[in-house]
Amino acid sequence: MQGSISHFGTFVVNEGDKTITFHIQTSTFPNWDGIDQKRPFTLSGDELKYPVPAASGGGTAEVVLMRLKVARR
Repeated sequence: MQGSISHFGTFVVNEGDKTITFHIQTSTFPNWDGIDQKRPFTLSGDELKYPVPAASGGGTAEVVLMRLKVARR
């Protein structure tokens, strides 16, 4: 891993065009503070994936989120 970027804010999912728009309030990468980023996503079973542009040096990374399955008593 060469580095990391984190951010917080709100987001909107557009199921029609399969995009997530992040309304970034604050980020560890200052150039992202206060901007919106629209990213395509894929959803397959319990797995959500979307690309993340690299902050510097070009390229992209991919975020993969998996649904947690909890056993109920």
